[in-house]
Amino acid sequence: GRCAGKCGTGGQGKGRKESQAVVMSEPKSPTPTPGDTYKGWLFKWTNYIKGYQRRWFVLSNGLLSYYRTQAEMGHTCRGTINLATANIAVEDSCNFVISNGGAQTYHLKASSEVERQRWITALELAKAKAVQMQAESDDSGDDFPAVSPNSGQGGDCRNTEIQSTLRTLNSKVEDLATCNDLIVKHGSALQRSLSELEGLRVAVDMGEKVKQVTERATLFRITSNAMINACRDFLSMAQSHSKRWQKALQTEREQRIRLEETLEQLAKQHNHLERAFRGATVLPPSFRGVSGKADASDEDDDNEFFDAMEEPFDELSLASNPESPQPLELEPVRQRRTRIPDKPNYYLNLWSIMKNCIGKELSKIPMPVNFNEPLSMLQRLSEDLEYYELLDKAAKSHSSLEQMCYVAAFTVSSYSTTVHRTGKPFNPLLGETFELDRHRECGYRSLCEQVSHHPPAAAHHAFSEKGWTLRQEITLASKFRGKYLSIMPLGSIQCIFEKSNNHYSWKKVTTTVHNIIVGKLWIDQSGEIDVVNHKTGDRCHLKFAPYSYFSRDVPRKVTGVVTDKDGKAHYVLSGTWDEKMEFSKIMQSSKGENGTEGKQRTVYQTLKAKEIWRKNPLPEGAENMYYFSSLALTLNEPEEGVAPTDSRRRPDQRLMEEGHWDEANAEKQRLEEKQRSTRREREREAVKAASAHPDTYQALWFEKMDDPVSGETLHIYKGGYWEAKEQGNWDMCPDVF
Repeated sequence: GRCAGKCGTGGQGKGRKESQAVVMSEPKSPTPTPGDTYKGWLFKWTNYIKGYQRRWFVLSNGLLSYYRTQAEMGHTCRGTINLATANIAVEDSCNFVISNGGAQTYHLKASSEVERQRWITALELAKAKAVQMQAESDDSGDDFPAVSPNSGQGGDCRNTEIQSTLRTLNSKVEDLATCNDLIVKHGSALQRSLSELEGLRVAVDMGEKVKQVTERATLFRITSNAMINACRDFLSMAQSHSKRWQKALQTEREQRIRLEETLEQLAKQHNHLERAFRGATVLPPSFRGVSGKADASDEDDDNEFFDAMEEPFDELSLASNPESPQPLELEPVRQRRTRIPDKPNYYLNLWSIMKNCIGKELSKIPMPVNFNEPLSMLQRLSEDLEYYELLDKAAKSHSSLEQMCYVAAFTVSSYSTTVHRTGKPFNPLLGETFELDRHRECGYRSLCEQVSHHPPAAAHHAFSEKGWTLRQEITLASKFRGKYLSIMPLGSIQCIFEKSNNHYSWKKVTTTVHNIIVGKLWIDQSGEIDVVNHKTGDRCHLKFAPYSYFSRDVPRKVTGVVTDKDGKAHYVLSGTWDEKMEFSKIMQSSKGENGTEGKQRTVYQTLKAKEIWRKNPLPEGAENMYYFSSLALTLNEPEEGVAPTDSRRRPDQRLMEEGHWDEANAEKQRLEEKQRSTRREREREAVKAASAHPDTYQALWFEKMDDPVSGETLHIYKGGYWEAKEQGNWDMCPDVF
């Protein structure tokens, strides 16, 4: 459970050490105090056509930023003003203006005079603090005293200042790029005019051409001056901060050395104490308790937890169900590989490729393997099965609500492998397949097939001897936005349990890859998922919170509530999609006070949280192997007997894994051209046959049909693959590679 002292409803938490509360929606806005993050809705003047528009404003660390919606906080900031240099003026009872004396001026309107005064108070406090921080920073510019690891707020302030400066420098770099483009444009136009001027023969046209050349020369001079001024600003700012950052770096290095020396001394002392303790009396088992450690507290978002008493009964009935004894293996289980060749360190000018891709569909852009990881999208889909044990446990559950908890945890677990995986998987070729036969080790078999090329779509079917079937069809829509890449998985995932006949379905959230051009790539998952049991009407609503610089919440946070068909809540889930998930049984719920947007909050009294899923640690050296998990390392391992269309047989992917990237790029181009040629031939044959659909491709192992339970249309496995493998008969397979 989480500490009661951090909760927005502290009054309800006090004196209830044996209960746990989960509070849904936002609490009421507090009175602003120095250092607080203050946020809320304001109306911002845009133009005379649209007038005032509702925007989400966030005040944090001396910076006022705004977004169109709260959901944008993780990826798209529409504007920021540094309050240290800003003027704040009140116009009337609801209107006020914030300006930095330059190009940024915000005309804002609050919903009431009270709300306006709250914002003015928060802004004035933040400005005073920002000015004080700037003055202290300027005074210590040359000295740059060391900041101790425990300095807390001071370290946060310096980090905020550096982040603000980096954002400003980045803005200056963008200005330089814009000026450069304008200079090239106007310079080319001026050169054309001069060439035309030289070729004139008639004196009558001379005056008009000279006027045109003069105008273009003036434009060129203006843009050149803008470039010079932008260069001067950038150079001045970089020089003013360079010396201080060098001193800061030296300070950090010295602190690291001192810390390493301290750790070495502590290690020696620990070793000495351990040897001394071995001669002491061993404590009885009743004294070997593990003290509970509270998770990082949540600010005020959806869920707030308090310590809970131990339940007098099992949380899930399946906990009392022992595993059935397994038959003895007649043959040893295959030992799979634990390493692949390290990723080569090839330099690639990312911007030279991506600058022409802004706003385009990523699947239609030819990309070198330098952006890839040596796995196909079919293999990435198969990675969803890394935590198949959750479905095994769900299959044994006697309660559909308990089963829903495991299914929900399984949906979250599929994202844990993506946290460091910034490489793009290979786009599968049409007709490409991938099998994952783990029947002897794990009890399941899995098959994927690329069933469509434009739009790219993959069908997946997995079944287990433990009594569950997983099937999905995913179509990826992706857009490159300049600074980040959005990947929107379209389609449905379904899980059917044989014993209970419970039929679940859900969809995937949006994946965002940040810092495409500048900085270190990082991945975020955001959005909401509804896991629905179509037989019982049970539902689990999961929220993936987008990452925000301004939030004090745990990064990559996921929360959820399991309800029955009548909407009554029975379980609460919480955790992060990259580490672990916990669940708690709800004992009582009540209505709390209204949030900032008028929504009434629900307070859940729960039993103590229990861990339901935890991410497996990455193998040693994973950072040099594309951050692959132990399962991912085995996916492209060569296997005998697989279909000739299997991703393991794809030559460009194999060459990339072995480190031959130039050869892999050449092979990738050959395969893509072969696929285009095959499609053109298929279209010609369809035209000859007078087909109404010139590119009707029929998948080999899957068939498109309507699912009567969920009402969705998707490709469903029609059988025959594993029988063909057993017989070694692949005559029906197309020539893909």
